[in-house]
Amino acid sequence: TRAVVLHSKHLEITKAFIEQENGKGQADTKQLQVLEYPPHEQVAFLTAEPLQTDKNYFLSINYIANLSDGFYGFYKSTYKTWDGQTRLLASTHFEPTSARMAFPCFDEPSYKANYTLRIQREEQHIAISNMPKVKTLKLGSNLFEDHFAETVKMSTYLVAFIICDFQSISGTTSSGTVVSVYTNPEKLTQAHYALEVAIKLLEFYEQYFGISYPLPKQDLVAVPDFQSGAMENWGLTMYRETSLLYDPETSSASDKLWVTMVIGHELAHQWFGNLVTMEWWNDIWLNEGFARYMEFLSVDATYPELQVNDYLLGTCFAAMGRDSMNSSRPISARAENPTQIKEMFDTVSYDKGACILHMLRNFLTEEVFQDGIIHYLKKHSYKNAKNKDLWDSLATTVCFVLHFSQYDYYFSEHFDVAKIMDTWTVQKGLPLIIVEQNWKRIKIKQERFLKAVFPDDPQFLWYVPLTYITSHSKNTGRHLMKTHSDTIELEEDVSWVKFNVDMNGYYIVHYEGNGWDNIIKLLNENHTLFSYKDRTNLIHDAFQLVSAGRLSLNRALDLTRYLQHETSSVALLKGLGYLEVIYRMMERRNVSDLAESLKRYILQYFKPVIDKQTWSDEGSVSERILRSDLLGLACDLQYVPCVQKATELFNKWMESGANMSDIPSDVLGTVYSVGAKTAAGWNFLLDRYKVSISGAEQRKIYSALASSKDVSKLTRLLELGMEGDTIKIQDLPSVIYSVSTNPSGHLLAWNFVKKNWNRLLEKFPLGSFSIRTIIVGTTSQFSSKQELQEVKLFFQSAKEEVSQLRAPQIALENIEKNIRWLERNLAVLRKWILENVK
Repeated sequence: TRAVVLHSKHLEITKAFIEQENGKGQADTKQLQVLEYPPHEQVAFLTAEPLQTDKNYFLSINYIANLSDGFYGFYKSTYKTWDGQTRLLASTHFEPTSARMAFPCFDEPSYKANYTLRIQREEQHIAISNMPKVKTLKLGSNLFEDHFAETVKMSTYLVAFIICDFQSISGTTSSGTVVSVYTNPEKLTQAHYALEVAIKLLEFYEQYFGISYPLPKQDLVAVPDFQSGAMENWGLTMYRETSLLYDPETSSASDKLWVTMVIGHELAHQWFGNLVTMEWWNDIWLNEGFARYMEFLSVDATYPELQVNDYLLGTCFAAMGRDSMNSSRPISARAENPTQIKEMFDTVSYDKGACILHMLRNFLTEEVFQDGIIHYLKKHSYKNAKNKDLWDSLATTVCFVLHFSQYDYYFSEHFDVAKIMDTWTVQKGLPLIIVEQNWKRIKIKQERFLKAVFPDDPQFLWYVPLTYITSHSKNTGRHLMKTHSDTIELEEDVSWVKFNVDMNGYYIVHYEGNGWDNIIKLLNENHTLFSYKDRTNLIHDAFQLVSAGRLSLNRALDLTRYLQHETSSVALLKGLGYLEVIYRMMERRNVSDLAESLKRYILQYFKPVIDKQTWSDEGSVSERILRSDLLGLACDLQYVPCVQKATELFNKWMESGANMSDIPSDVLGTVYSVGAKTAAGWNFLLDRYKVSISGAEQRKIYSALASSKDVSKLTRLLELGMEGDTIKIQDLPSVIYSVSTNPSGHLLAWNFVKKNWNRLLEKFPLGSFSIRTIIVGTTSQFSSKQELQEVKLFFQSAKEEVSQLRAPQIALENIEKNIRWLERNLAVLRKWILENVK
């Protein structure tokens, strides 16, 4: 060849030359011609003579670049000290395609290499990279050069470095890995919990995967400007401050859970993603689905008191919500350009990926699953893998275990993991299992579950590992469904059956005939017949079926009547969540009589459990999260005792000059939201935001500021978010979303997005999670044909930018779903309320 083509973006290449060993111990050096092609973010280095095969060449490139603006490549970040000084730092974020903004490279995951870095810095700064520092040279009066050890073999997107004035605390794992947490000096006291978690979780993963962590150190850094939640660079994981720092005074139970799980996610990537990397971005779920699932496994094993498995249900509900739309996509999907690649980092890759892995683990057993992934990791270490490689490793393990297993009745000798799992990864959507039970015969059918009006599509077929319990079962029944319709013959007559035990499967169930009536009756008579996960699953499926027009709304509402006896926080919050969604829809549509009746119903019906809540930080994590959510809703619905207590706490806190210990952290968000309803309270909170050194507190403050009913205050908040000085640009999408969920702000937020569309695209890349949050978040509340038309027109006017995005399709389909829901259910809701609300 006469051309070497590398990726390069916004780099000015000043000189390039190639050296070839000539066999005499010397090198022939030749300067190269440079051609750039910005549309493909590529640069070509041309030689005068063709390069020979089987010869070693050394390509040297001199280039200059500015630190980039935004959150990708090698970019600037700042933080303010308590006395108002602005401090600068420079940090990297390369995933998926931004290493090319820092150095010319083969910027694709299957090109793995070893990297050696040297960084020059001034004395007041430190430099950190993937590997430990091996030496520092003094170059001048205030200039130093740090040399880092050579990395292991890895993809470009995992290279990382940061130059800052941070401080750290450190500890060591039982196998000798040094773990350090870095943060700006004023926040170092908030780093202790993260250090403890990181050490525990690294030790867990080494033991679970049976593979030692391959680097001598693991650094965790809280970066003040960071677009995603965190990033798994090998040996140097980087986090948003709210994903790493824990302040007992301002971080609630859910904040603690979040920090623990994000650290669990990034450390899982050190094996899934870093050690074994997907071959191309179409299989990013192999990284992200696994890391999302390992969050649950690792945290459950190391911090059982966090009751993390309660929240796996919510992960699967989120995935199903996305997957029940026609605008969904297969887990493994085509991704060609940087925008399409960025869009792959979504609910489907993360949440659906985690949920089908959970289903598979439940189906294969824990032992087979763990052995299979160890086989996969060992076989593909320092290499790249595809979907099929994972299935092959699991199939190998299944074959081995079959000879010694009690599961031979369930796995035939022709058991084909790839064939089963391809139905979940290469086609989009999820199955609806329709159950018709007649004493001991159960007829089952499957079809694609959709919340839209589309003709039945017989090409969709899943291999579904069904589980079920009956009125007579002592054990869970299992059945692998491979056809559109099937029959299960039980040994004896039963009066009821419930499929998808503990919601370990990724499918929705509809009970035909009197199936739902039986379930509603059972829940009212003795809800403990079902586990709390089964009860939560039944509530979810019923309301999903209402959305798809399969079940009448009054049946789903009847099902929630049993909740007055419910003791599980998870099931309670699920049922209450659906009632709240319906209430908010009525409130925004100005159906004031129904909104008022629903508010009265919620406060009446859940009064005992609301009144039982203490304004404290006591109880299990589950109880504490219930408290935060319940009191937040009660105050929002103007429940007088709640508003009075929150007002009293807020005024006392304001008078004390914001002394944190006055308010328990779990109710902080509620108290701030009530306080923000007055002009004085709103202004006081904004001033508090500017001086707070807790990211957890700042998030609670901007959510509270966004709940104001004063449109001028909401407008000011959006403008502050756009300016990026008081409120950081990284938080702008969340601020816009928070304003859009407020009935007084949902049109304001949408108009703000339309007006500032071009400015938003300058701040956030097209396919990014931020743009997705802005597009889908601000439109998800709309439910009229007029709003649908307006959103369509806007997307048409912005066609050039958004034509390649999925987000606009999701937004439009959401609005259509809301319109259909209202047309179908408004009269039913009115009738049910008349009969049930006294």
